[in-house]
Amino acid sequence: MIQPHEASWQQLSPTLAYRLAALRSIVFVVEQNCPYLDLDGRDLETTTRQCWIEGPDGAPVSALRLLAEPGGGWRIGRVVTAASHRGQGLAAILVGHALSRPGPFVLDAQAHLGDWYGAFGFRRSGADFLLDGIPHTPMRRP
Repeated sequence: MIQPHEASWQQLSPTLAYRLAALRSIVFVVEQNCPYLDLDGRDLETTTRQCWIEGPDGAPVSALRLLAEPGGGWRIGRVVTAASHRGQGLAAILVGHALSRPGPFVLDAQAHLGDWYGAFGFRRSGADFLLDGIPHTPMRRP
C-alpha cells in the first residue's frame, strides 16, 4: 500500500528537504524548461504542508504542497512526479490525500490537466493565463 507522508518544511530532515526541492527542480525547471525560482519562501510558512510519496529507496518520487489560503481553505501547488514513476497514479493519491481535509481548494492547473483535476471535483474559476510560457487554468473545488 502506498502511504502519503505529510509535514511542514521545518519538520523535514535536511536531506528530505533537499530531495523534495531537487524533484521539483528536475521536473519544472529542467524537463519543462521553465527557469524560475521554485524556492519562493512559501515553503517556510508554518501553515504550509509538504505531501509526498517515497520510492523504494526512501527518496520522494511524487509530491505536492498545500498553502493555507487567506480566509480559509487551501491552495494545491507544485504537484510533481518523477518521470520514472509516472503512470502509477501517485499524483492522484496525493491529491486525494490533500482533499481529505476541509476545503475549499484552489489551484492553477497546467491547462492540459484541467480534465484530470475535474475528476476530483475542480471546476474552472477564471480565464486561462500563461505562467512561465505554459498555459494554466485557475480552478476551484468547494
